[in-house]
Amino acid sequence: MNPLLDTLQAYPFERLRQLLAGVTAPDRELIDFSIGEPRHPAPGIVSEAIIEHLHGLTEYPKVLGDLRLRQAIAQWASQRFHLPPGFLNPESQVIPANGSREALFSIAQAVLPARAKPQPLVLLPNPFYQIYEGAALLAGAEPYYLNCGTNGQPDFKTIDEAVWARCALLYINSPHNPTGATLSCETLQWLIEKSRQHGFVLAADECYSELYTGPDAPAGILEAAAQTGNLDNVLAFHSLSKRSSIPGARSGFVAGDARILKAFVLYRTYLGAAMPPFIQAASIRAWQDETHVIQTRASYAQKFAAARTILGQYLPIEIPAGGFYLWPLVGNGEAFVKALFAEEHVRCLPGAYLSREAQGCHPGQDRVRIALVGSHEDCVEGLERIRHFLETHPLSSFSI
Repeated sequence: MNPLLDTLQAYPFERLRQLLAGVTAPDRELIDFSIGEPRHPAPGIVSEAIIEHLHGLTEYPKVLGDLRLRQAIAQWASQRFHLPPGFLNPESQVIPANGSREALFSIAQAVLPARAKPQPLVLLPNPFYQIYEGAALLAGAEPYYLNCGTNGQPDFKTIDEAVWARCALLYINSPHNPTGATLSCETLQWLIEKSRQHGFVLAADECYSELYTGPDAPAGILEAAAQTGNLDNVLAFHSLSKRSSIPGARSGFVAGDARILKAFVLYRTYLGAAMPPFIQAASIRAWQDETHVIQTRASYAQKFAAARTILGQYLPIEIPAGGFYLWPLVGNGEAFVKALFAEEHVRCLPGAYLSREAQGCHPGQDRVRIALVGSHEDCVEGLERIRHFLETHPLSSFSI
Protein backbone atom coordinates (compact mmCIF):
# COMPACT_ATOMS: atom_id res chain seq x y z
CA MET A 1 0.00 0.00 0.00
CA ASN A 2 1.07 3.58 -0.56
CA PRO A 3 2.65 4.59 2.79
CA LEU A 4 1.46 8.16 2.28
CA LEU A 5 -2.08 6.97 2.92
CA ASP A 6 -1.08 6.55 6.56
CA THR A 7 -0.46 10.29 6.79
CA LEU A 8 -4.11 11.13 6.08
CA GLN A 9 -6.40 12.05 8.96
CA ALA A 10 -9.96 10.78 9.17
CA TYR A 11 -12.38 12.92 7.20
CA PRO A 12 -14.49 15.30 9.33
CA PHE A 13 -17.71 13.37 8.80
CA GLU A 14 -16.10 10.08 9.80
CA ARG A 15 -14.89 11.75 12.99
CA LEU A 16 -18.40 13.06 13.56
CA ARG A 17 -19.85 9.58 13.06
CA GLN A 18 -17.46 8.22 15.67
CA LEU A 19 -18.27 11.05 18.09
CA LEU A 20 -22.00 10.34 17.90
CA ALA A 21 -21.75 6.54 17.79
CA GLY A 22 -23.80 5.08 20.61
CA VAL A 23 -25.57 8.36 21.38
CA THR A 24 -29.33 7.88 21.54
CA ALA A 25 -31.18 10.85 20.06
CA PRO A 26 -34.87 11.73 20.61
CA ASP A 27 -37.42 10.04 18.38
CA ARG A 28 -37.94 12.98 16.05
CA GLU A 29 -36.74 13.84 12.57
CA LEU A 30 -33.03 14.57 12.27
CA ILE A 31 -32.08 18.11 11.32
CA ASP A 32 -28.64 17.87 9.74
CA PHE A 33 -26.55 21.04 9.75
CA SER A 34 -23.25 19.15 9.52
CA ILE A 35 -22.50 18.91 5.80
CA GLY A 36 -22.31 21.69 3.24
CA GLU A 37 -24.53 19.98 0.69
CA PRO A 38 -27.12 22.34 -0.85
CA ARG A 39 -30.60 20.85 -0.73
CA HIS A 40 -32.45 23.48 -2.71
CA PRO A 41 -34.29 22.10 -5.76
CA ALA A 42 -32.12 21.94 -8.86
CA PRO A 43 -32.94 24.63 -11.45
CA GLY A 44 -35.42 23.33 -14.02
CA ILE A 45 -33.19 24.42 -16.91
CA VAL A 46 -30.46 22.13 -15.63
CA SER A 47 -32.67 19.08 -15.13
CA GLU A 48 -34.23 19.54 -18.55
CA ALA A 49 -30.82 19.81 -20.23
CA ILE A 50 -29.66 16.56 -18.63
CA ILE A 51 -32.74 14.70 -19.88
CA GLU A 52 -32.47 16.29 -23.31
CA HIS A 53 -28.84 15.19 -23.74
CA LEU A 54 -28.88 11.68 -22.27
CA HIS A 55 -28.00 10.36 -25.72
CA GLY A 56 -24.49 11.45 -24.75
CA LEU A 57 -24.19 8.17 -22.84
CA THR A 58 -22.93 6.64 -26.07
CA GLU A 59 -19.89 8.95 -26.20
CA TYR A 60 -16.58 9.02 -24.35
CA PRO A 61 -16.19 12.51 -22.91
CA LYS A 62 -13.09 14.51 -23.75
CA VAL A 63 -10.76 15.73 -20.98
CA LEU A 64 -10.78 19.22 -22.47
CA GLY A 65 -14.55 19.25 -22.53
CA ASP A 66 -16.86 20.66 -25.15
CA LEU A 67 -15.61 23.96 -26.54
CA ARG A 68 -19.12 25.37 -26.11
CA LEU A 69 -18.90 24.75 -22.37
CA ARG A 70 -15.47 26.34 -22.17
CA GLN A 71 -16.79 29.34 -24.06
CA ALA A 72 -19.79 29.62 -21.72
CA ILE A 73 -17.47 29.49 -18.72
CA ALA A 74 -15.12 32.09 -20.18
CA GLN A 75 -18.04 34.37 -20.97
CA TRP A 76 -19.46 34.01 -17.46
CA ALA A 77 -16.08 34.57 -15.79
CA SER A 78 -15.31 37.57 -18.01
CA GLN A 79 -18.58 39.25 -17.08
CA ARG A 80 -18.46 38.31 -13.40
CA PHE A 81 -14.85 39.39 -12.84
CA HIS A 82 -14.74 42.35 -15.28
CA LEU A 83 -12.04 40.80 -17.47
CA PRO A 84 -10.81 42.61 -20.59
CA PRO A 85 -12.04 41.14 -23.90
CA GLY A 86 -9.94 38.12 -24.84
CA PHE A 87 -8.11 38.00 -21.50
CA LEU A 88 -9.46 34.50 -20.71
CA ASN A 89 -8.99 32.19 -23.68
CA PRO A 90 -11.44 29.23 -23.64
CA GLU A 91 -9.10 27.28 -25.92
CA SER A 92 -6.16 27.19 -23.49
CA GLN A 93 -7.10 28.76 -20.16
CA VAL A 94 -10.30 26.94 -19.14
CA ILE A 95 -10.78 23.28 -18.25
CA PRO A 96 -14.11 21.80 -17.10
CA ALA A 97 -13.72 19.66 -13.98
CA ASN A 98 -15.81 17.16 -12.07
CA GLY A 99 -16.50 19.70 -9.37
CA SER A 100 -13.94 21.93 -7.70
CA ARG A 101 -13.02 19.13 -5.27
CA GLU A 102 -11.57 16.88 -7.99
CA ALA A 103 -9.58 19.71 -9.50
CA LEU A 104 -8.32 21.08 -6.17
CA PHE A 105 -7.00 17.65 -5.25
CA SER A 106 -5.56 16.81 -8.66
CA ILE A 107 -3.71 20.07 -9.15
CA ALA A 108 -1.35 19.21 -6.27
CA GLN A 109 -0.48 15.88 -7.87
CA ALA A 110 0.22 17.61 -11.18
CA VAL A 111 2.33 20.57 -10.06
CA LEU A 112 4.21 19.55 -6.92
CA PRO A 113 7.79 18.29 -7.46
CA ALA A 114 8.09 14.57 -6.67
CA ARG A 115 10.57 13.43 -4.01
CA ALA A 116 12.03 16.95 -3.66
CA LYS A 117 14.43 17.67 -0.79
CA PRO A 118 13.60 19.50 1.33
CA GLN A 119 9.91 18.74 1.10
CA PRO A 120 8.01 21.51 -0.64
CA LEU A 121 5.47 23.35 1.46
CA VAL A 122 1.78 23.60 0.62
CA LEU A 123 0.32 26.60 2.42
CA LEU A 124 -3.34 26.47 3.39
CA PRO A 125 -5.70 28.42 5.62
CA ASN A 126 -6.54 26.97 9.03
CA PRO A 127 -9.41 26.02 9.40
CA PHE A 128 -9.66 24.57 5.91
CA TYR A 129 -11.33 22.26 3.41
CA GLN A 130 -9.60 18.95 4.14
CA ILE A 131 -8.99 18.20 0.46
CA TYR A 132 -6.14 20.75 0.54
CA GLU A 133 -4.32 18.84 3.27
CA GLY A 134 -4.94 15.43 1.71
CA ALA A 135 -3.74 16.63 -1.68
CA ALA A 136 -0.53 17.93 -0.16
CA LEU A 137 0.20 14.79 1.85
CA LEU A 138 -0.46 12.38 -1.02
CA ALA A 139 1.83 14.42 -3.26
CA GLY A 140 4.63 14.04 -0.73
CA ALA A 141 4.57 17.68 0.37
CA GLU A 142 4.35 19.20 3.83
CA PRO A 143 1.17 21.11 4.76
CA TYR A 144 1.84 24.47 6.40
CA TYR A 145 -1.17 25.82 8.26
CA LEU A 146 -1.95 29.54 8.19
CA ASN A 147 -4.15 30.32 11.17
CA CYS A 148 -7.14 32.50 10.37
CA GLY A 149 -7.37 35.55 12.57
CA THR A 150 -10.40 37.37 13.93
CA ASN A 151 -11.26 38.56 10.41
CA GLY A 152 -11.62 34.93 9.25
CA GLN A 153 -8.63 34.88 6.89
CA PRO A 154 -4.87 34.41 7.42
CA ASP A 155 -2.63 37.43 7.77
CA PHE A 156 -0.44 36.60 4.77
CA LYS A 157 1.91 39.55 5.29
CA THR A 158 3.19 38.10 8.58
CA ILE A 159 4.50 34.91 6.92
CA ASP A 160 8.26 34.57 7.06
CA GLU A 161 10.16 34.85 3.78
CA ALA A 162 11.79 31.47 4.47
CA VAL A 163 8.32 29.90 4.36
CA TRP A 164 7.48 31.64 1.09
CA ALA A 165 10.79 30.42 -0.35
CA ARG A 166 9.80 26.75 0.30
CA CYS A 167 6.22 27.19 -0.87
CA ALA A 168 5.30 25.27 -4.03
CA LEU A 169 1.51 25.66 -3.80
CA LEU A 170 -0.74 28.04 -1.90
CA TYR A 171 -4.43 27.31 -1.44
CA ILE A 172 -6.63 30.29 -0.68
CA ASN A 173 -10.39 30.17 -0.13
CA SER A 174 -12.62 33.21 -0.61
CA PRO A 175 -15.36 33.23 0.61
CA HIS A 176 -13.76 30.96 3.17
CA ASN A 177 -15.19 27.67 4.43
CA PRO A 178 -16.20 27.87 7.27
CA THR A 179 -15.71 31.53 8.29
CA GLY A 180 -17.30 33.07 5.19
CA ALA A 181 -14.60 35.76 5.11
CA THR A 182 -13.44 37.16 1.77
CA LEU A 183 -10.14 38.49 0.44
CA SER A 184 -9.87 41.96 -1.06
CA CYS A 185 -8.61 42.56 -4.58
CA GLU A 186 -5.57 44.29 -3.07
CA THR A 187 -4.71 41.20 -1.00
CA LEU A 188 -5.19 38.95 -4.02
CA GLN A 189 -2.86 41.12 -6.10
CA TRP A 190 -0.25 41.01 -3.30
CA LEU A 191 -0.46 37.20 -3.26
CA ILE A 192 -0.13 37.05 -7.04
CA GLU A 193 3.04 39.09 -6.91
CA LYS A 194 4.33 36.84 -4.11
CA SER A 195 3.65 33.75 -6.23
CA ARG A 196 5.66 35.21 -9.09
CA GLN A 197 8.48 36.31 -6.83
CA HIS A 198 8.90 32.79 -5.38
CA GLY A 199 7.57 30.68 -8.28
CA PHE A 200 4.72 28.88 -6.53
CA VAL A 201 1.24 28.07 -7.88
CA LEU A 202 -1.61 30.12 -6.42
CA ALA A 203 -4.80 28.02 -6.29
CA ALA A 204 -7.87 30.09 -5.46
CA ASP A 205 -10.87 28.04 -4.32
CA GLU A 206 -13.83 30.30 -5.10
CA CYS A 207 -16.66 27.76 -5.03
CA TYR A 208 -18.72 30.01 -2.71
CA SER A 209 -18.09 33.18 -4.72
CA GLU A 210 -21.72 33.59 -5.81
CA LEU A 211 -23.23 33.08 -2.35
CA TYR A 212 -22.42 36.52 -0.98
CA THR A 213 -24.55 38.35 1.57
CA GLY A 214 -23.73 42.00 0.90
CA PRO A 215 -24.68 44.20 -2.06
CA ASP A 216 -21.36 43.70 -3.84
CA ALA A 217 -19.89 40.47 -5.19
CA PRO A 218 -16.52 39.52 -3.68
CA ALA A 219 -13.35 40.00 -5.68
CA GLY A 220 -11.85 37.01 -7.48
CA ILE A 221 -8.34 35.95 -8.40
CA LEU A 222 -9.04 36.33 -12.15
CA GLU A 223 -10.08 39.93 -11.59
CA ALA A 224 -6.93 40.61 -9.58
CA ALA A 225 -4.75 38.88 -12.18
CA ALA A 226 -6.30 40.92 -14.99
CA GLN A 227 -5.08 44.08 -13.26
CA THR A 228 -1.52 42.69 -13.44
CA GLY A 229 -1.92 42.03 -17.16
CA ASN A 230 -1.56 38.23 -17.20
CA LEU A 231 -2.50 34.94 -15.51
CA ASP A 232 0.99 33.67 -14.70
CA ASN A 233 1.01 31.29 -11.69
CA VAL A 234 -2.73 31.84 -11.08
CA LEU A 235 -5.55 29.27 -11.06
CA ALA A 236 -9.19 29.86 -10.15
CA PHE A 237 -11.47 26.97 -9.12
CA HIS A 238 -15.25 27.27 -9.39
CA SER A 239 -18.20 24.95 -9.01
CA LEU A 240 -21.90 24.74 -9.78
CA SER A 241 -22.53 22.70 -6.62
CA LYS A 242 -23.07 25.79 -4.45
CA ARG A 243 -23.86 28.42 -7.07
CA SER A 244 -26.60 26.38 -8.73
CA SER A 245 -27.46 23.88 -5.97
CA ILE A 246 -26.51 20.83 -8.06
CA PRO A 247 -23.82 19.01 -6.05
CA GLY A 248 -24.81 15.72 -7.66
CA ALA A 249 -23.74 16.99 -11.07
CA ARG A 250 -20.11 17.34 -9.91
CA SER A 251 -19.53 20.19 -12.33
CA GLY A 252 -16.96 22.94 -12.07
CA PHE A 253 -13.94 24.39 -13.79
CA VAL A 254 -10.37 25.57 -13.34
CA ALA A 255 -9.15 28.62 -15.23
CA GLY A 256 -5.85 30.45 -15.37
CA ASP A 257 -2.22 30.03 -16.43
CA ALA A 258 -2.18 28.20 -19.79
CA ARG A 259 1.26 26.70 -19.10
CA ILE A 260 0.07 25.06 -15.88
CA LEU A 261 -3.20 23.94 -17.43
CA LYS A 262 -1.38 22.24 -20.31
CA ALA A 263 0.44 20.04 -17.78
CA PHE A 264 -2.80 19.58 -15.84
CA VAL A 265 -4.55 18.28 -18.96
CA LEU A 266 -1.78 15.72 -19.45
CA TYR A 267 -2.21 14.54 -15.85
CA ARG A 268 -6.01 14.36 -16.15
CA THR A 269 -5.75 12.46 -19.44
CA TYR A 270 -4.14 9.58 -17.56
CA LEU A 271 -6.47 10.01 -14.60
CA GLY A 272 -9.50 9.69 -16.86
CA ALA A 273 -11.22 12.71 -15.34
CA ALA A 274 -13.72 13.97 -17.90
CA MET A 275 -17.23 15.34 -17.47
CA PRO A 276 -20.10 13.35 -19.06
CA PRO A 277 -21.56 15.10 -22.13
CA PHE A 278 -25.05 15.47 -20.61
CA ILE A 279 -23.58 17.16 -17.53
CA GLN A 280 -21.61 19.46 -19.82
CA ALA A 281 -24.82 20.41 -21.64
CA ALA A 282 -26.56 21.12 -18.33
CA SER A 283 -23.56 23.13 -17.14
CA ILE A 284 -23.74 25.39 -20.18
CA ARG A 285 -27.33 26.25 -19.27
CA ALA A 286 -26.40 26.87 -15.64
CA TRP A 287 -23.47 29.19 -16.39
CA GLN A 288 -25.62 31.17 -18.82
CA ASP A 289 -28.39 31.88 -16.30
CA GLU A 290 -28.22 34.22 -13.30
CA THR A 291 -31.89 34.28 -12.30
CA HIS A 292 -31.70 31.09 -10.25
CA VAL A 293 -28.51 32.31 -8.56
CA ILE A 294 -30.18 35.52 -7.42
CA GLN A 295 -33.04 33.47 -6.00
CA THR A 296 -30.57 31.21 -4.19
CA ARG A 297 -28.81 34.16 -2.58
CA ALA A 298 -32.16 35.51 -1.42
CA SER A 299 -33.03 32.16 0.14
CA TYR A 300 -29.80 32.03 2.13
CA ALA A 301 -30.29 35.64 3.22
CA GLN A 302 -33.68 34.70 4.67
CA LYS A 303 -32.14 31.80 6.57
CA PHE A 304 -29.35 33.96 7.98
CA ALA A 305 -31.93 36.50 9.11
CA ALA A 306 -33.91 33.73 10.79
CA ALA A 307 -30.77 32.51 12.57
CA ARG A 308 -30.08 35.95 13.98
CA THR A 309 -33.69 36.34 15.14
CA ILE A 310 -33.96 32.88 16.67
CA LEU A 311 -30.51 32.50 18.22
CA GLY A 312 -29.23 36.04 18.69
CA GLN A 313 -30.18 36.15 22.36
CA TYR A 314 -28.26 32.97 23.15
CA LEU A 315 -25.44 32.63 20.61
CA PRO A 316 -23.07 35.17 19.01
CA ILE A 317 -24.41 35.14 15.44
CA GLU A 318 -22.26 36.85 12.81
CA ILE A 319 -23.62 36.93 9.27
CA PRO A 320 -20.69 35.95 7.00
CA ALA A 321 -19.64 37.86 3.90
CA GLY A 322 -20.21 34.71 1.83
CA GLY A 323 -21.10 31.03 1.94
CA PHE A 324 -23.93 29.42 3.87
CA TYR A 325 -22.31 28.61 7.21
CA LEU A 326 -22.63 29.94 10.73
CA TRP A 327 -19.36 29.66 12.69
CA PRO A 328 -20.25 30.58 16.27
CA LEU A 329 -18.13 30.41 19.39
CA VAL A 330 -19.57 27.78 21.74
CA GLY A 331 -16.69 26.69 23.97
CA ASN A 332 -15.89 22.98 23.60
CA GLY A 333 -17.25 22.26 20.12
CA GLU A 334 -17.23 18.47 20.44
CA ALA A 335 -19.07 18.54 23.77
CA PHE A 336 -21.61 21.01 22.37
CA VAL A 337 -22.30 18.92 19.26
CA LYS A 338 -22.66 15.68 21.23
CA ALA A 339 -25.05 17.15 23.80
CA LEU A 340 -27.14 18.93 21.15
CA PHE A 341 -27.51 15.71 19.15
CA ALA A 342 -28.48 13.72 22.26
CA GLU A 343 -31.17 16.16 23.34
CA GLU A 344 -32.54 17.71 20.12
CA HIS A 345 -31.52 15.33 17.27
CA VAL A 346 -29.73 18.20 15.54
CA ARG A 347 -26.35 17.45 13.98
CA CYS A 348 -23.63 20.11 13.60
CA LEU A 349 -19.91 19.77 12.95
CA PRO A 350 -17.27 20.50 15.60
CA GLY A 351 -14.91 23.21 14.39
CA ALA A 352 -11.94 21.16 15.59
CA TYR A 353 -12.62 18.71 12.75
CA LEU A 354 -11.93 21.46 10.22
CA SER A 355 -8.67 22.74 11.69
CA ARG A 356 -5.32 21.67 13.11
CA GLU A 357 -3.22 22.90 16.00
CA ALA A 358 -0.51 25.11 14.53
CA GLN A 359 1.83 27.72 15.95
CA GLY A 360 0.35 27.09 19.39
CA CYS A 361 -3.22 27.71 18.28
CA HIS A 362 -6.21 25.49 17.38
CA PRO A 363 -8.52 27.97 15.61
CA GLY A 364 -11.59 25.72 15.36
CA GLN A 365 -11.59 24.04 18.75
CA ASP A 366 -14.09 26.41 20.37
CA ARG A 367 -16.50 26.67 17.44
CA VAL A 368 -19.07 24.66 15.52
CA ARG A 369 -20.11 24.86 11.88
CA ILE A 370 -23.81 25.11 11.13
CA ALA A 371 -24.64 24.64 7.43
CA LEU A 372 -27.92 26.33 6.52
CA VAL A 373 -28.40 24.20 3.43
CA GLY A 374 -31.87 22.73 3.95
CA SER A 375 -35.26 24.22 3.22
CA HIS A 376 -36.25 27.37 5.09
CA GLU A 377 -38.71 25.35 7.15
CA ASP A 378 -36.16 22.71 8.13
CA CYS A 379 -33.57 25.34 9.02
CA VAL A 380 -36.02 27.25 11.20
CA GLU A 381 -37.01 24.01 12.94
CA GLY A 382 -33.36 23.16 13.60
CA LEU A 383 -32.51 26.67 14.80
CA GLU A 384 -35.47 26.62 17.19
CA ARG A 385 -34.26 23.31 18.59
CA ILE A 386 -30.82 24.85 19.15
CA ARG A 387 -32.48 27.76 20.96
CA HIS A 388 -34.44 25.34 23.16
CA PHE A 389 -31.18 23.54 23.93
CA LEU A 390 -29.41 26.79 24.84
CA GLU A 391 -32.23 27.84 27.15
CA THR A 392 -31.13 25.08 29.54
CA HIS A 393 -27.48 24.75 28.51
CA PRO A 394 -25.68 28.11 28.67
CA LEU A 395 -22.48 28.36 26.67
CA SER A 396 -20.53 28.66 29.91
CA SER A 397 -21.23 24.95 30.51
CA PHE A 398 -19.11 24.08 27.43
CA SER A 399 -15.99 26.03 28.35
CA ILE A 400 -12.71 24.39 27.36
